[in-house]
Amino acid sequence: MYIETVQLKNYRNYQDLELSLDQGTNIFYGDNAQGKTNILESIYLCGTTKSHRGSKDREIIRFGEEEAHIRMKVMKDGISYKIDMHLRKNKSKGAAVNGLPVRKARELFGIVNLVFFSPEDLNIIKNGPGERRRFLDLELCQLDKIYLTDLAGYNHIVNQRNKLLRDIYINPGLKDTLDVWDVQLLRYGKKIIEKRREFVEELNSVISEIHRNLTGGEEIPEVIYEPSAEPESFEEILERNRDKDIRLKMTSAGPHRDDLCFMVNGVDIRRYGSQGQQRTAALSLKLSEIYLVKKKIKDTPILLLDDVLSELDGNRQTYLLDSIHDIQTLITCTGLDDFVSHQFHINKVFRVIKGEVFNPVHKT
Repeated sequence: MYIETVQLKNYRNYQDLELSLDQGTNIFYGDNAQGKTNILESIYLCGTTKSHRGSKDREIIRFGEEEAHIRMKVMKDGISYKIDMHLRKNKSKGAAVNGLPVRKARELFGIVNLVFFSPEDLNIIKNGPGERRRFLDLELCQLDKIYLTDLAGYNHIVNQRNKLLRDIYINPGLKDTLDVWDVQLLRYGKKIIEKRREFVEELNSVISEIHRNLTGGEEIPEVIYEPSAEPESFEEILERNRDKDIRLKMTSAGPHRDDLCFMVNGVDIRRYGSQGQQRTAALSLKLSEIYLVKKKIKDTPILLLDDVLSELDGNRQTYLLDSIHDIQTLITCTGLDDFVSHQFHINKVFRVIKGEVFNPVHKT
């Protein structure tokens, strides 16, 4: 699978842009704040309906405009797909595949599989649980359309239940209506917990070797899933916490409170690891993500690397670059020195200056 072309119209600082990409390595280089990341964000949004930054549609549309377009042509298994994403300031986004409207996000997921790696991901280990849940959800949603549906359903139920809890605090007579929402919360929540548990088991089956290679065999990692409630006890915990939930006006247990623990040589590196250990674990996590996508879809995902090399030391740079030689990769950076020093093969180079892309240069 690979992306052939990308077109942007009124997307952030791009008024009108058309790119033809190579199936190998594509480098976008230039000074900071020129729009390099915006290109990678647009591709990720077009493939998943979500900005990796969590930005809202109205924040993405070029200043002074009412709407923006992303058009992307993808080749997969010899079949060409044209994805059109339409962003509007005051309406929900629209999407079409080969000219046919997409009514639900799950119809779009899986056409193109993307792995996004940014400097912020290097902090996924030391940041809060929300970042680690986001990692789980973004990957599982691309690989499992049913999970996407269950997650959307669960999030909707949690929001409705929390609204009801706030109402009950004012009007206790509404308490009995909680049962209706709890039944649905349990139905969706148990499925999500099971899927997350299976994914973490798969993750552990591949991350160990990658991490050992990165550390010269000195560190043995383990990823531990920490659900807020086990499927078997979720109903009991929900009932036990009911009065507390009413008092707090929020649902205190469920998949929205889950976390991942990262152990290295038996030590929880979320709390006690050095910055180097945390960054190495994050790199292992993203490389494992690539492997798991390959295994699931029997094809290579497209890798988006946003200025990550500058955050890694020489050994980790080398390992990362050696790992992506057979994957279509889009890389942003401020210069080409790291690639030259590693004698890394580059297929196409783009210079980005203030929302314009200049003079694509083919490399052999």
